[in-house]
Amino acid sequence: MSNANPPLKPFLKWAGGKRQLLSEIWKHLPQDIENFTYYEPFAGAGAVFFNLQPQKAVINDINAQLINVYFVIKDNVEELILYLKNHEKNNDKEYFYKIRNLDREPSVFNKLSNTEKAARFIYLNKTCYNGLYRVNSKGFFNVPFGKFRNPAIYKEDDFFHINHYLNSNDIRILNCDFEDAVSDADNNSFVYFDPPYHSPDKKNFTSYQAQGFDEKQQERLCNLMIKLAAKGVKCLLSSSDTVFIRKLYNIKTFKIFPVLAKRIINSRASGRGLINEIMIKNWKD
Repeated sequence: MSNANPPLKPFLKWAGGKRQLLSEIWKHLPQDIENFTYYEPFAGAGAVFFNLQPQKAVINDINAQLINVYFVIKDNVEELILYLKNHEKNNDKEYFYKIRNLDREPSVFNKLSNTEKAARFIYLNKTCYNGLYRVNSKGFFNVPFGKFRNPAIYKEDDFFHINHYLNSNDIRILNCDFEDAVSDADNNSFVYFDPPYHSPDKKNFTSYQAQGFDEKQQERLCNLMIKLAAKGVKCLLSSSDTVFIRKLYNIKTFKIFPVLAKRIINSRASGRGLINEIMIKNWKD
């Protein structure tokens, strides 16, 4: 892994983010991880990616607005910070809803530059209720105002450190289907999958995209891990500990490891705490 940068922190709050599980994830990485090309097809806020700081990586997410933020931090970080300063200065309930509602008017939203869209994305993420990113069936961001007294919308040094890292290493940033994102992975590749979690009772948060991530998608992901194992590609998956997921991966290709994760984002305080999750490997040490 790259050691040229100081420790990097995710620039967003993200449901299902893995900052709390980094020590557990490190236990299940290949011993020679620094020799692999790192793939993360469900990048989200990038907690694992930024923690590892690979010198060669492919990161991807189906959320086009999220991936736009990565590109803007890489290519136009100074202008991004200027827009964020303006959002911070004007932040209140009325301003929040004005910025949130921009995507309801395509003729207005489409005129925004990529940097303005990235600043809006970050601002809403840091000031909305519970730090959620959630969209409705039409793809409109629909989380209400968070009423934080002094929200930390950005830390300038963090953005410059990420900018330096992305530009100093061989990092490809994609916006495509998770299967396409790993199409060129080979036996010198390591893939970390962190998809939206299976939620049979619909209580877990999975509304990152209007189309969702249902059981057919979970099955497709499992089949992909089997295909990658046959190619010698080492994969690690984080998932919810449900009967469906355990049954799906209950074949000799996989090893399942239980872990305890701390739930950060939940509409009820009683729902935040330690929960059972699993990690699944498709190779033997």
